[in-house]
Amino acid sequence: MPKDVKTAQPVVSVKDKRKVSTKFAGILAIISMIGFLEIILSSFFNISIKDYSAFLWLMTMGIGFIVIAKPKNLYKTSKKKFDEGSFSRLTTLVLGTMAIISAILSLPFVGIQSAILSAFRGIISIISIRFIVVQTWIIRN
Repeated sequence: MPKDVKTAQPVVSVKDKRKVSTKFAGILAIISMIGFLEIILSSFFNISIKDYSAFLWLMTMGIGFIVIAKPKNLYKTSKKKFDEGSFSRLTTLVLGTMAIISAILSLPFVGIQSAILSAFRGIISIISIRFIVVQTWIIRN
């Protein structure tokens, strides 16, 4: 590793430091804003978007998972080789697709209420929490 002449410290570029997905951090910020918006609307304006909040966060998580999976790169690499990284991105893509389907089915005017849909929302929540923990605390230099 190259050293800085003045301080004799190893030079670490910004590119080497960043391991956390900025796209994923943006998706988490959007989900936080949805929750904040729901609280503000219900507290100050007595407007409830509770019926649509499940749709909003499931759709946001689904889009986020699909963005993280990088479907175009996944398709290109699957033609050459299919390794462990490709498998995890494929799993993320399937999870994102299922989250979007679940979001559409959770809209109030669609009216589908089932135990499987509630269970899938719980699974998405648990997986999202695991992604947050891995992305923020475990992945470090």
